[in-house]
Amino acid sequence: RKGQNIAFPSSKQTAKWYSATMRVCVHLLVLCIFHPNLWKDTAAFTSHSMPKNMLSRRSTTHLKATRPNVNQQQKATPLPFKTKQKIVAPAPPILETITETPTKTTPKIKQQIKVKEQTKVKEQTQTDTLSKNKNLAAVKVHGTSLRTCSFDKSVNRAHVFMKTDGRPLHARVELWSGPENAPQIINVDVEDGSTRPFSCIVETPGEGNAIAIRNTGKMTTPLYACVNADVEEEGPIEDFARRTKGRIVQGGASYSVPCPPSVGSLQLMLHTDGRPLSARIELLQGPNNVKQRMEVYTEEGLQRPFFVVVDTPGGGNLIRIENTATVEYPLMARVEPFLVREESEWDGDAGIRWS
Repeated sequence: RKGQNIAFPSSKQTAKWYSATMRVCVHLLVLCIFHPNLWKDTAAFTSHSMPKNMLSRRSTTHLKATRPNVNQQQKATPLPFKTKQKIVAPAPPILETITETPTKTTPKIKQQIKVKEQTKVKEQTQTDTLSKNKNLAAVKVHGTSLRTCSFDKSVNRAHVFMKTDGRPLHARVELWSGPENAPQIINVDVEDGSTRPFSCIVETPGEGNAIAIRNTGKMTTPLYACVNADVEEEGPIEDFARRTKGRIVQGGASYSVPCPPSVGSLQLMLHTDGRPLSARIELLQGPNNVKQRMEVYTEEGLQRPFFVVVDTPGGGNLIRIENTATVEYPLMARVEPFLVREESEWDGDAGIRWS
């Protein structure tokens, strides 16, 4: 401003000030050169002293840009005295050769192989067709499974045959005539399906008939089933009814027929005068030792009678027929030997065998 005197420093004062600033600069250069850890101290000091917003803007970027960290450089450079690891190649895998030793075939094993070959039955596939004699190949029915066989109206009756490879046989045979209509049902339980197979004839009058076979046993007990069609007007049932005399079994009653050892199999027929038929047939060998059991239900016993052939190997066999219906529904039972063995064909053990 005008009127005010301004005092300027003298030359001696400026020389002193200049020399002092030069000394400070020299000391700072010496510290920076001979003390590199000073940068760490300054960074630590600024991080504690400066606020966070200033540190994020200023200290982190400025310090990293001015001088890199010495420890990071040391880690990046490999050490000269570091030993190299030896790489050991893995050993090749050991391959074991398995050699099969030939087994000696004894006479017992040969017999078992022959029996297995004889009991083999061809399984039916979806491409199986009717042969010239209108017979189907055998079908393997696994446990808890169902197989059906349908045919046209020209078939008057069907022959159902079932067996196993020596295991128990548990099956349910049904005659289907239209949707949800089963006029005939047969439940079969056999102790050994190989020695005592099941063989019966089912009459199929009318149209839209089919045979359903369900294996009611477990998965470990499969069975083999075969269905043969008969086109002839008169079958074995009519001939058997004319040739033999029957016996009336009232409702709730039972009828027993003993079998001599010379009889190899029996043929049995049950029918009524047009009423429903409900019966149980048992093959016993010894006291209360049931070898085969069949439970039959027929909606009309005259049009659809029950005809079955029962194998009776050994001695001491007995057929027991029980009418499980009430007194109002009697039935007619006819029994006759089907296969009679000669004395030369007997086992010669006087009927002594395990059962």
